[in-house]
Amino acid sequence: MSSPGSRDLPTTPLLESPLTQEDLPRLRMLIDRYADREGLPEPRRGDFIVAIDAVATDTIAHAGGGGTLSLQRADGHLECRIHDRGSGFTADVVPGPARGNDGHAVGSGLWLAGRITDHLTVSAGAIGAVVTLVMRLPH
Repeated sequence: MSSPGSRDLPTTPLLESPLTQEDLPRLRMLIDRYADREGLPEPRRGDFIVAIDAVATDTIAHAGGGGTLSLQRADGHLECRIHDRGSGFTADVVPGPARGNDGHAVGSGLWLAGRITDHLTVSAGAIGAVVTLVMRLPH
């Protein structure tokens, strides 16, 4: 994700953690702290946390009950990877927003995350899928 003329900087690991329902509150706080420390301003920092929480919640509910979450700083951006323990899927199954009985969007965590981050990818892991969410840092 380098921009033209920029030099590639080494990746800096910030956080690696199991991902379970019990871990979510702690992970939200840690991600907020790291993103703030790395210079991601509001409201983008809040968007990043909402996107990660949406994917993490879907992972816990639909992909084997959890997995792992890692956060790192790479050349000019923050990158969160969520590895699940499910049967795997690809980006072509990311749903659009569906409407529940009350008219509100439901089942759209990946869709939402893709709209409020700078980049979202889905790839196959050794087991399950890997969702990567990216937010560019200001220069």
